[in-house]
Order: sequence, then C-alpha cells, then structure tokens
Amino acid sequence: MAEKALFRDYLARLTAIAAQGDAREESFYASLADLVAAWAGATKVEGAHVTTLPKATEAGNPDFRVWDGQQHIIGYIEAKAPTMENLEPIAESEQLRRYRSTFPNLILTNFFEFRLYRHGALVATARLARPFVATKLGAKPPLEQPDELQTLLQQFFAFSLPRAYTAEELAVALAVRTRFLRDQVVAQELAEEEKASRGHLLGFYEAFRTHLIAGLTLDGFADLYAQTLTYGLFAARVRAGTEFNRRTAFASIPHTIGILRDLFQFVSLGDLPPQLEWVVDDLAEVLAVADVKGILHQFFHEGKGADPIVHFYETFLSQYDPAERERRGVYYTPEPVVSYIVRSLHRILQQEFAKPDGLASPGVTLLDPAAGTMTFVAKAAQVAVDEFVAKYGEGSRARFIKDHILKNFYVFELMMAPYAVGHLKMGFFLEELGYTLGPDERFKLYLTNTLEMEELAESQLPGFASLADESHQAGEVKRDVPILVILGNPPYSVSSSNRSEFIEREMEVYKEAVRDERNLMPLSDDYVKFLRFAEWKIAQAGQGVVGMITNHGYLDNPTFRGMRQHLMDTFDEIYVLDLHGNSLKKERCPDGSPDQNVFDIRQGVAIVFFVRYSDEQRS
Repeated sequence: MAEKALFRDYLARLTAIAAQGDAREESFYASLADLVAAWAGATKVEGAHVTTLPKATEAGNPDFRVWDGQQHIIGYIEAKAPTMENLEPIAESEQLRRYRSTFPNLILTNFFEFRLYRHGALVATARLARPFVATKLGAKPPLEQPDELQTLLQQFFAFSLPRAYTAEELAVALAVRTRFLRDQVVAQELAEEEKASRGHLLGFYEAFRTHLIAGLTLDGFADLYAQTLTYGLFAARVRAGTEFNRRTAFASIPHTIGILRDLFQFVSLGDLPPQLEWVVDDLAEVLAVADVKGILHQFFHEGKGADPIVHFYETFLSQYDPAERERRGVYYTPEPVVSYIVRSLHRILQQEFAKPDGLASPGVTLLDPAAGTMTFVAKAAQVAVDEFVAKYGEGSRARFIKDHILKNFYVFELMMAPYAVGHLKMGFFLEELGYTLGPDERFKLYLTNTLEMEELAESQLPGFASLADESHQAGEVKRDVPILVILGNPPYSVSSSNRSEFIEREMEVYKEAVRDERNLMPLSDDYVKFLRFAEWKIAQAGQGVVGMITNHGYLDNPTFRGMRQHLMDTFDEIYVLDLHGNSLKKERCPDGSPDQNVFDIRQGVAIVFFVRYSDEQRS
C-alpha cells in the first residue's frame, strides 16, 4: 500500500529531525505538510494545498490550512511538539476549545498521534507511532495504526460545509468565526501594529477613533472591525454571482456606500496579514456555499412577517456577544408592535395633519434615529407604497419610490454591523417593492451618532474621506431638514456612554425641576436622550409626530417629573399605551397571570405618540 510507504518515510524524517538535538515544534512542520500533500496526491484528492503559518504566539489560527489553492477550505491542522505525548489535556485547553468551536474540520496532532474534530466533537483518532521512540530513544518507531490514520485523513478530506443553512444556522456559523476573528486575530494584529506604530488596521482604527467614535479602544475597534467584515461579506454575497470569495466581495459592494467600499478595498484587494486572510477566507466560504438569496426570498414570499435579516442579526449578536447585545439595548421589535406604530402614525397624518395619503403624502419626511436592522423604516416604506398603489395604481410605483421614499426617508445608525446589513436589507426590500437601486443611488441610511451634532473634519487618512462625507450628509439632516415623523425603538442603557456636548446640554431641561433628587442617573438612560432628541427635532420643525416604543420608567417615576412637564409643554397631544411587562415590579395581568413583556427583557415598555401641531393648526 503506497500510503504505508508514505507513513514510513514520514516517520524516518521525524526521527532524523529529532536526532539533531535542537529541534523545535516548527522544525517538524515541513515534514507534516509534505505528508498531507503527498497523501492527497496518492489518493487522487484534487487541488489539495497545505499552507504553513509558523507564528510567535499561540493566539492566532491553527498551524496549517488545507485548501484547494483558490477558494475552498478543507480544514485546519494544529500541531504540538512531539514531546507533548498526551494530547488529551491539550484538547481541553482554552486555545483548543476556541479552535474546536470555530473551525468545523480540525486535526490536533503531535506529529505522531492524530485527533480529528468535527464541529468541536472528537470523531476519530489514530496513533501512527510512539513519539518517545523517536524523541527519547533516537530510533525510527514502527507503524502502529496506519489504517486508522488512512481513514482519519479520508474523513478530513471528505469534509464540506453544508449548503442548506437556515438563517439561524448561518448566523451561528458566522458568529463563532467572527468572535475568533475579533479576539484572536484582529486584536493580536492591532497589538503588533501598535508596537511598530504603523499598519493597515491601525490606520483604520485611528480613522474611526478620530472621525466617528471618540474614545474608541483597540478592543472596541477589534469588535467593530470583525462585525463589519462579516456583515459586509454578507451584504456582498447577496449581490454576488455564483462565484464568491474574499477577492470578489469588493466588486459587490455598491460604490455609493463609501465606508464599506473603503474597508473592503483593503480586505479584498490588499495584502492581508496571513492570519487575517485565513479567517476572512473561512467566513467567505461559509457564505459562498449558503443559499443566502434563497433564505431572503423565502421570507418575502413565504415568511408572513418573519424577517430573516432581523432574526439573523439578533441571532448572530446573541451568539457572538450576548453581553454586548444587552449593553447596546439591541432587541428585535416584534412585527405587530412595528405595524401598530407605523399604521398609527399613518392614520395621525391623515386625520390630524391634512395629509390624505398619510406616509405617502408629498413632503412627508421621516426619520428613524436608531434604526438597528431597519424594521421600522421598512414597514413605513411598505405602508406608503401600498397606500400610493391603492389610490393611484401600479404605473407610477417605481417613480413614487424614487421621488418620495429615497428622497424623504432618513435613517441614522451608529453601529457598523447593522449599518452594513441595513443597506443590504433596504436594497433587497426596495426590489421587492418594485424598485432596483441604480449604481449612483443609495438609501439615506447614514453612519452617525444621532446625539452628536459636531461634524467630522475632512480626513487626511487615505481612503477615509467617506467617513467625513457621511458625517456631513447626516449633519445636514440633523440641522437643516425639517422632519415631520420620527419613529423607532431607541436603545435602553441606563449607563449611557453617549455624552456629547449637544445632548448633555439639551438634557438640562429635564433636570432643572429635579435638582433635589439624589439619583439623576435614570435621566441619563439612552432612551431618554433619544426622546429628547426627537422632541428637539420636532420643535425645530415647528410641527410633527413621534411614535416610539421605549422603557416605560419615565411614565410614573418621580425623577422624570421635569421630563414629563417639558414634553407636555412641547406637544399638544400625547397618547401612551403602557405595555407593562415589568418583572422588576412583579407586574401581573388583571387575571393574576404573569404579565409578559413583548421583548425578552425584564424592564417594562410603553408605546407613545407625541403630536405637535403647527402654529396655523393651533390658531
């Protein structure tokens, strides 16, 4: 059997290397790489390439990537020194647990013993020989389990990623890789570039810290960068043809979304650090084999309101970093809640603002200041299009979307991941509504801090003028565009880190009447700041309506009495639907049963509509 001859030659090479007396783990790498490549050739496995990545630390990827040299990744191999004769403790180490949870086809070896893991579970073992015979006795060890190793390698090379991913399964598959990318690859690369005071990732970090998120840490940027890579790849995959990989992704990012284009020019066309390249390639392959378009189309044609893009983001974030999900206050708003708020705003415009077509009326401007996954604005666009088509027919549907939805509907978002997926969602959603975005068009979704009024200076860093341009466009909406309708589900976070000079100044009007309170922290909750922004923006326009679902704490807490008074002074009518569901207060239904929240949170919530009439309406 030719394979047994390969195994014997391999053991002879290992023995010779060990006999040199100064061999390290890396000294054996070439022998193992040659064995795997030779075995693949002998068994007619086409296009098998083995790439070796010696590294100074154990924080990065496994030591070997086995792939076809173009796109398809077969699996990974992590090697330990032959002196580590017992692999069981290694298999349970923190490093290997990370690898096993990230890479679905992984071999752990000390060059003599081999352990194959599939999706983290041990599925095969083979001991080719006893390592101490070569390393301690200096003799070539006899073959022990060549047939078992033959079977193990066959299983390893037979691996392929599943093609029938559900939205949830795809989110989980990407989440584990993105977490590894954040913690083990980007963080390490940033640390090395910081020591050298230069590097591509460090340049990106400085641009984001200087021009978008003040106080952004290296760890925070590693998180931002990893999530953005994944969602950017996801967005590119939807637009790509049958062939998809890291290098084709750039061509699939619309050039009107400058920030993503800047980032992916480096990822797709630049000279990536090898460890970063490996993980990005792995992410791209998961997306390449998944029927992403099928998942999305199934929603629009069969989902009956179950939005896979929203659930994808929610599932991804809950798997990727549950603590971040809670800290950001990112929770999926149930479709009935979204529908109720949007339809109510539509009716208020018709009945109270002399807008017979509601959200479809000429000149109606709309803003979601904390869009997340675009649930509210997508529903508003759908209601507006349905209203227009019902009254004026199908003939002008596309023109209406171009002249009204694209012109008058605005969205702000601070987090890069939902920003990326938001552009994906609205492009796809508009196609379902009957309009395909042209090469020079975009939905007016801006990457910005809603509560920050200071615009970014022009960036001097290459490739990042798009950050400043995005800030200027968002700043014009904040300052100059009259907004008639503001809606959404702003984040809830009592320990808000959003403390711009603008919003802190505006919050003073809520605090003036309660200076005697010992604890004013509840007034610093993010949702309170977003309500204050909405109030400020409507007052700036002189009329308008706000429809939001938020924490309901401000309705009866004495600390909020100044806020309640100010809202009553600003608005002519206020409608509140308290949904309760506050487990902290042990709220119960009238029949005594538990009062369940519409979200999976302990804090109760309420829907509110604030209405301010124009001076003409008041008179």
